[in-house]
Amino acid sequence: MKKILVANRGEIALRVMKTAKKMGIKTVAVYSVADRQSPHVKFADEAVYIGEAPSNQSYLLGDKIIEVCKELGVDGIHPGYGFLSENSKFAELAEKNGITFIGPKSHAIEVMGDKLAAKDTVKAYDIPMVPGLDHAITDIDEAKQVAKEVGFPILIKASAGGGGKGMRVVEKEEDFESQMQRAISEATSAFGDGSVFIEKYVGSPRHIEIQVMADTHGNVVYLFERECSVQRRHQKVVEEAPSAVLTPEIRKAMGEAAVKVAKSCDYVGAGTVEFLLDENKNFYFLEMNTRLQVEHPVTELITGMDLVELQIHVARGEVLPIKQEDLQIKGHALELRVYAEDPLNDFLPSVGNLETYILPEGEGVRVDNGFEQGMDVPIYYDPMLSKLITYGKDRNEAIQLMLKAIQDYKIEGVSTTLPFGTFVFEHEAFVSGNFDTNFVKKFYSADIIKENQAKEAEVAALVALQHYLADQKVLRVPTKL
Repeated sequence: MKKILVANRGEIALRVMKTAKKMGIKTVAVYSVADRQSPHVKFADEAVYIGEAPSNQSYLLGDKIIEVCKELGVDGIHPGYGFLSENSKFAELAEKNGITFIGPKSHAIEVMGDKLAAKDTVKAYDIPMVPGLDHAITDIDEAKQVAKEVGFPILIKASAGGGGKGMRVVEKEEDFESQMQRAISEATSAFGDGSVFIEKYVGSPRHIEIQVMADTHGNVVYLFERECSVQRRHQKVVEEAPSAVLTPEIRKAMGEAAVKVAKSCDYVGAGTVEFLLDENKNFYFLEMNTRLQVEHPVTELITGMDLVELQIHVARGEVLPIKQEDLQIKGHALELRVYAEDPLNDFLPSVGNLETYILPEGEGVRVDNGFEQGMDVPIYYDPMLSKLITYGKDRNEAIQLMLKAIQDYKIEGVSTTLPFGTFVFEHEAFVSGNFDTNFVKKFYSADIIKENQAKEAEVAALVALQHYLADQKVLRVPTKL
């Protein structure tokens, strides 16, 4: 594999290219009109314009991307995450044209992309699952009957999707019909498929996911867990590895269950198996993400592995260079997704120009970044600017490094999730490790951040005044010309 096209943009495109370059592999970037000045375009060995700003006119044009690959003699496509990364037809199209898709085979993407098909596939492997309906449904009366049998509160989830779309928690029977209609409507508009399924709502769960890596020779390893419980609108904002609450026994059991899930669909490459962990430390299979995850850097830091490098080795047909007994957890890593969103206004996207954009630096600080000072934040894509990652010898050190790194990250021109990050990493519930997926709902309010910012401004004004007064006492001697 001498040349790879990265079918993505922003920080993940740049991150993949850096590993490819380290391996002596040439890289090709694709870009939309909105991204023509982006760092990933400048970094690549070759860059090709593929269309207008909306993703359905650029980054989602699978046929056009394949044509670019053929024209430029590309051997492999790395899809990153989002866009075409979990599109089984695109993976198939690449293979048909003799181009290696750096990811799983289309069958695994298809099976695991449908939450119900995924549950059906792993059934035979004796993996714990949340009680609920084992088929998709759109009939409200039938769904209501199932909900009564499972027992409220229940969770309605879109069968075809993710990212919190088409998802509703229903506490009481009388709310069921209206919530079901909303979930079906949302799922239809987001995924073109209104079918949903119903499962028991686990009240105070933690969201724990296991990173797996598999080769074409039947070897599968797990690279431990990531804790992803701090979320807003069912989407992750803060991730860490390892989790503060897993015992070695539970970690091993979850890791082995994740390996079984991968084997159930003949998985190849990097994948993530997601679980819910209840307050009694029981875990339940949720779904499998058939791609590299946004939060993969925390796993890289605690294992010393480059997951993109492993993906490329596996895609070349090589045997995994690691065995399970070679892997061990060293230190602790945290990640904050730095979104151009306003945490003071319900995390709504904040577009604008990055008038000031200065990254933090230092030992134990990593920034996977896709922007530069002076760039505009486009409205067409996910508003993530970068991922801020810190690594320490233990959890406390990683937290302290993170708080300092947030302070040193200077952004002006758009609102970001940096102040929210400070709130999380200073909060007693997070510091103690005693939190779950309801962290934002339970503890967060915009008023707390406003209050903290007002206090910081007051302290800064007092310090400035003290400096001024001290300066006035200094005897000034005129210098001769």
